Amino acid sequence: MHASYAFLSFYKVVESQFSNPKKKVAWINDAIERLSGDASKRVAELRVAGKDVGLHLFQSGRCAIAHASLDGEIVDPDIPSDRKRLQDDLVIVEELARIFIRDELRIPDSMSLYRSRNRLLPWSTLLAEDTFRLLEKGGTTTDCGQLQGQKVSVGLWPDGPIRGLESMTLHVDNIKDGVVKIVLLNERKTILLVFFLDFRSGKAHADLEDGGLLWGTEEPDEQDVLAYATFFYKVLGNGIAELTSGKLEPVDCEVVIPVNIIPPNPEEAIKLTLENFRAEVAAKGGNAATEQPL
Repeated sequence: MHASYAFLSFYKVVESQFSNPKKKVAWINDAIERLSGDASKRVAELRVAGKDVGLHLFQSGRCAIAHASLDGEIVDPDIPSDRKRLQDDLVIVEELARIFIRDELRIPDSMSLYRSRNRLLPWSTLLAEDTFRLLEKGGTTTDCGQLQGQKVSVGLWPDGPIRGLESMTLHVDNIKDGVVKIVLLNERKTILLVFFLDFRSGKAHADLEDGGLLWGTEEPDEQDVLAYATFFYKVLGNGIAELTSGKLEPVDCEVVIPVNIIPPNPEEAIKLTLENFRAEVAAKGGNAATEQPL
């Protein structure tokens, strides 16, 4: 990447939008305080060196635009030291351009779009419009619409459905203050998964603490153990759980942030879970039904 051309491209994003130089300087000085990551580190370096960051960027911008001279200083991108200056300042002006596009021109970037997107919107058709709007406002209702009894496929993005979790039945457990707690059960009722649909924020959350394997009329077999372990350990390891109902757009869940634990390697944990299950079955003198590959 050519630092001078790249710098100019980002610098012009801001410069071209201001006819008043004072307003431009004021905006840049304010935006500098909102920088993060490498851009904020570069700002700190300039300040330690005693530089006025706004003026420094203006000089770099003039340099990139026309090899200009300001107050007797000639900055030439064809000179190695000046080229390095533009390269070092590039992280600042790139971030300033992104902030201007996002905040002033109101064009969302990928992160702001991700944060603001209503992930539950695809399932709005399963609820009466009034109910959906009520939940968005944090209301409480007994009307769960078509959610109850829905067939839901549970998967991981971008891999798709998890074998054994492709046809879970949805049961509405509780609705309060805009949050719907749902329980998903497989056909044999040997796997239970819990999710919270927060219509106030438009987000879905996997609850790893309440789900698990069930022993009832039927007992979990090896396929059940593999399916649940795959879901649990991969979601615990920052995987993105996806809920799909029919032909509706999948609803992706928020990434789980583990607290006070170091998540194990998912593949190793899944393998160990299967080995322990097989050992337990062997100790009881039974078999693990269909043996799953490690």
